This record gives sequence, C-alpha cells and structure tokens, in this order.
Amino acid sequence: MTRSPATPLPPPKARRRLRENAALTQAQLAARVGVTHETVRAWESGRTTPRGRKREAYAKLLTTLAEEAASRQAEPVPVVVAVGAGPGAPADEATDSLVLPAKPLDGRESGIEPGASGAGAEAESGAEPGAGAGAASGPGAVSGAGAVSDAGTEPGAGPLSGPEPGLAPLGMTPAQAFDALYEFSAPALVRQAYLLTGRRELARESVERAFQSAWERWPEVARDRDPVGWVRATAYEYALSPWQRFRLRHRHPEPPPADPGDRTLLNTLLRLPPPRRRTLVLYDGVGLGLPETAAETEASTPTAANRLLRAREALADRLPELADPQVLHRRLAEVASAERLRAARPPTVRRGSERRARYRTRAAIAFTVALIGTTALTLRTAPTHYEPPVSPGETVRGVPPRVAPGALSDEQLELRQKLRDQLQHGPERLTPRLD
Repeated sequence: MTRSPATPLPPPKARRRLRENAALTQAQLAARVGVTHETVRAWESGRTTPRGRKREAYAKLLTTLAEEAASRQAEPVPVVVAVGAGPGAPADEATDSLVLPAKPLDGRESGIEPGASGAGAEAESGAEPGAGAGAASGPGAVSGAGAVSDAGTEPGAGPLSGPEPGLAPLGMTPAQAFDALYEFSAPALVRQAYLLTGRRELARESVERAFQSAWERWPEVARDRDPVGWVRATAYEYALSPWQRFRLRHRHPEPPPADPGDRTLLNTLLRLPPPRRRTLVLYDGVGLGLPETAAETEASTPTAANRLLRAREALADRLPELADPQVLHRRLAEVASAERLRAARPPTVRRGSERRARYRTRAAIAFTVALIGTTALTLRTAPTHYEPPVSPGETVRGVPPRVAPGALSDEQLELRQKLRDQLQHGPERLTPRLD
C-alpha cells in the first residue's frame, strides 16, 4: 500500500510570522485548528511536526493567512532597503536617533500580570526559539532602528519626527544599496551597542562586523523584510559575546561618561544580565513591540515580558526617577547621544568584509593543501605489512663463556690427526659373520 505524501508546511519561523501578521495568539490559532496552545507552540518552535488531519488543517489555515497577508499589501515589498540619507552623506553625522516613543508594558500585551514572578518564564529552557537575526521582527522594526531626527536638536531632547525615509530606487547597484543601508542605520546601531557594552570601541567594532557579515550575505539580507533588524541582531550577538572578556584590548576600562547621572545609569545598565539588558534596550530604547523584542531575542513573549519587568525593577531600585517608561526612554537617548561615537565609511566596511572573505578562503585552501600533503606523506611512509617487533635479548645461564683461540694441546693435535687419517666417507661398515 502506497502512502500519500504529507501536506507541505512552511518552516517554523514562517509559521510564527504568519500568525503574528494576522494578529492571532497561539490560543486563537489553536482553537481554529482544534488543538491546544501548547501544541501550537511546539509546532512553531520546531520541536514537533503535525501529522494527519491536523497537519492538513494547519497547512490550510497557514495558506489562508498567507493569502490574507498578501491581499493586505497594496504593492510588493521592494528588494532594497529604506534609506534616510543619500549615498554621499557622511556616516558619522547624527542622521537618525536611537529610539522611538516607548510603549507601556501591561498584562494585556505580555500575557502575564506585571507582578507575576515569572521564574519559569525567565529560564532559558522555557524560551521558544524565535525568528533568527531579526527576520521575524515586526513592520515597525526598521523605523525603530532608524527614526530620523533633526541634526541640530540637543541631546536628550527626545526623538523628533523628521523627514520620512524614502525607498532606494530599484536601479541601485548592490554596493550603493549597502552604503545606503549603512549610512541610514549605522550611527543608531553604534549608540545602541554602546548602551549594551559601555565601550565605544567595542560598539563601533560590533556594528562594523555585523555589516561585514551582511555584505557577505547581501542577497539574503537585501531581500529580508527587516534588513536593519538582521544587522542589529548580529551586532548585539557580537557585542554581548562572552569571549569578548578574554581579549587583551578590552580588559582595560574606558573613560566613563563625564556626566555623573549618565555614568550612574550606564553602570546600572551594565550590572544587568545580558538578556535583560538587551530586552530593555530593544523595548525602551529602540522602541520595538513586545512580540518583535521576543522574536529578536529568541524567547517567548512571556519570557521577554518578565525580563523587561525585572530590568525595570532593577533600574528603579537604583534610580527611582526612571520608574516611568517615558523618562527611561528619554534618559537612554540622552546617554547614547552624549558620546561622540563615529562609524567607519561604507567603502571601508565593504573592503574589510572582502578582505576577511579572501583571508578565510586562503586559509581554507592552505588547510586543505596541508591535509592532503599530510595524508600523502602518511600513505608513503606507512608500512605495507605487519612486522612483529624484535623481542629483547635475555641472559642464558650455564653456558661457558667463549674464549679466544690459542695453541692446540697435544690431545687436540692427536685428535685432529686422527680425523684426517680416517676415511672421508665415515668408518668402514661392519659386516656380520656366522660363527
């Protein structure tokens, strides 16, 4: 009996993205399919795969959600990314701000009460794998990372709505599109990385490494629904890597901010665990929504909500005036804007990415050649058959020692003469006689 092929399903990340675009919770989608919300969570995380009639119903529902999402879009998503300044604008100018207006966190959005303990949700083992590298960030993620403000505003005055970013023309070359994305989002990403690490050089290096990785995968990044979120997630991962503490250049502390208030806020931020610090910067600093923040940090929405609540509580204990999310939002922008953080030019970043690619290619070729040479030398010098090892010598007792030859004695001379006189073929045969 031939088994019919299973109904195809999109990847787990795409399933979660379709549900979020349709503004459906896991419980609502589970009710429409006829399963529990724990089952839907397992399907979206990739731990289990639906089968049978449930698979067909789930695939049909996802197809309907995809068609509804396509019908809501008036025009196709462009291949290139949104830019806020021309390709010739300086990369170190303050063409965009750090943050968007913060959104209050309540129990309706997070799915939990603000006072809930959340011990189980805080554990990493309970986190759902979200969309990788910002691919599942919401539509507001691009504007959140690069909200445009007037260059002449004072630091800490709050984000001001400037000219809306336009879409780069489709006739741009890949290098021009990459330069536009870099000039649009690099200054803001450097400020965000500075809030995460408290180090100016590490923040600049993290953003440059993230853009170098984006240039190596440019066809994939250019077609991503949130290119800035892709670069932001990569920069955050590099900046918060635990291996940074072993680098010699980062063992010595950098000069702290000149303002005492900024210094206190930055030190308080650095005392937070990296997951909570990242969640706080994304939600209260960048201005992402809670589902987008959870997806970028690869956690479930309740886990992200508990991290945010605990981070706010830690800041409020040290700095009570930051208990208001709007005040915290403004202070984060002030601390990040007070530092003179510069980024490299886009051509420099592209050339660095190309040099790294050439270096890795040459290293791979050299390693392959060395491996082939080692294998050939081993085959050439290896024995073709088994040779048993020679056993070590042992001392034999009772054998007289050998002496040097000397003059023969009379008896030896007589014996030698007797042997010479006898027949060469041995003694004569004895024949029997009859008596």
